[in-house]
Amino acid sequence: MGSARTVAVFGAYGHTGRFVVAELLDRGLVPIASGRDADKLRILAASHPGLDVRPAAVDDPASLDRALAGVDAVINCAGPFAATAAPVIEAALRAGIPYVDVAAEIEANLDTFAHFADRARAAGTVVVPAMAFFGGLGDLLVTAAMGDWTEADEAHIAYGLNSWHPTAGTRDAGTVSRQRRNGRRVRYTNGQLEYHDDTSPTLNWPFPEPMGSRSVIGEFTMADVVTVPSHLSIPEVCNYMTVEAATDLATADTPAPTAADERGRSAQTFTVDVLVRSGALERRAVASGQDIYAVSAPLAVEAVHRILAGATKTTGVASAGAIFDATDFLRALSAHISFELRREPVHAK
Repeated sequence: MGSARTVAVFGAYGHTGRFVVAELLDRGLVPIASGRDADKLRILAASHPGLDVRPAAVDDPASLDRALAGVDAVINCAGPFAATAAPVIEAALRAGIPYVDVAAEIEANLDTFAHFADRARAAGTVVVPAMAFFGGLGDLLVTAAMGDWTEADEAHIAYGLNSWHPTAGTRDAGTVSRQRRNGRRVRYTNGQLEYHDDTSPTLNWPFPEPMGSRSVIGEFTMADVVTVPSHLSIPEVCNYMTVEAATDLATADTPAPTAADERGRSAQTFTVDVLVRSGALERRAVASGQDIYAVSAPLAVEAVHRILAGATKTTGVASAGAIFDATDFLRALSAHISFELRREPVHAK
């Protein structure tokens, strides 16, 4: 293990952070656990003998520098990312190491692209925001479905979740995002973000079997509206969410997720159905699996593995689909998700 690459995990004791630490260990990488709460770090270390623990806080740059000293990369799992992304990226730039996060916050991801693109590119380093279920997986699926297309008219990303037991971090991030947009809804249309006070539409989405047709909330906008347009010429990017999952999220007393298997995953299942349309032609890609929080760990860790191996297509701030071979990346996650690509032209109805 002496020659193994080390990866700092900021927010390592959080719900997703714990999955990331376990995934790093499974992959033969060495996690360095970091975060503000020293007591929670010690509790985490007790379940992983030998785990290096380095407390740090986003309002203490020197502590972040100590946390990242000598490491090969950092994964930020600590939300709300509106507060944590910029300080940890700054520390990664000072350390000269790649940065990956699992941010689902639209505004935080926009900030990352806006504030760090030039600096990261000039430094020759990599910053990959939203490398998680929301933002990263959808972007990879859209990119894979596009194939040799350089542009499309529309991209539709439908999230088929059978339930959604949100973590405290998800609720906190949602509160911050709603405050930043003054309670308005956001959608990506005509090549730009628009903010609205109207009610989200409800419609049916034809998910592949066994899920089948489900009632979904339209314009349930997620981080895909940042990641996809960052590198693909698609003026309309639309998200959808199954009504039962959206209801769970909106209900204040929906409990947090609980472990249902030996890996700590909840019983939640998901299908992400992507359709891209160019003129009268359509292409699709589908991924399915278990637990949206747990699957963010292999997404983020696979990203770090590829970055450290030099299997990237660009530098600077880049989404998953821009920096990695999307189809190869998704197929590499076969232990965690099933992936089907229907890239052959399908005439739109």
